[in-house]
Amino acid sequence: MERSLVLVKPDGVQRGLVGEVISRLERRGLLLAGAKFMRVSRSLAEEHYAIHKGKPFYDGLIAYITSAPVMAMVWEGPHAVAAIRQTMGATRPLEAAPGTIRHDFALEVGRNLTHASDSPENGGKEVALWFKPEELVHWSRAVDPWIFEGKE
Repeated sequence: MERSLVLVKPDGVQRGLVGEVISRLERRGLLLAGAKFMRVSRSLAEEHYAIHKGKPFYDGLIAYITSAPVMAMVWEGPHAVAAIRQTMGATRPLEAAPGTIRHDFALEVGRNLTHASDSPENGGKEVALWFKPEELVHWSRAVDPWIFEGKE
């Protein structure tokens, strides 16, 4: 099973969309393995966005992600990374498919509501950066065989 970090970023929290994001991922069939409502420290933000260091938008990105609380979550399931990114929609909301979170609730890339890991490898790295192993819950649902093949 793949894991992905999902953040409801400050704009999504401020707009009251945490429940909407959780609901859509649950309805998709993904399994919530960890969650915490938190303020992002500058050091965590800098480590998470290290790939963007030196780019013109970097300082604004750090200021934005640390400006208000986020809901940090770990979701898992078969093909979780692709399924989550599909549910979120394209990074640029105006390019997102109808019915995705970003299409339905966002207008600008700098306020696109969520972050989701972009590959299974980065999912593992991001989960380890944001969550301690003991903060993750390993469990199964009675409905899993109706969602995942081979779970009978």
